[in-house]
Amino acid sequence: MFLIWIIGGAVSAGGTPEGCRGLTGDDLELCEDARTVGTTIGVGFVVAFWVATDFILALTYLIYRLTSRQSRG
Repeated sequence: MFLIWIIGGAVSAGGTPEGCRGLTGDDLELCEDARTVGTTIGVGFVVAFWVATDFILALTYLIYRLTSRQSRG
């Protein structure tokens, strides 16, 4: 799910943004660069959310395994 989210976000950033239409030269380059930076930040947030989710799931599994372990006697 996260991989699809990342790919979808990265693909949607292709092409010239609607807000940049009609701009030329440095203005167009600045507008496109701003969109690239925004896409990078968005993908970074998705990756961070992915890592946080994996960490929480791993911690939950570890706690479950430790509590369900039978005592050896």
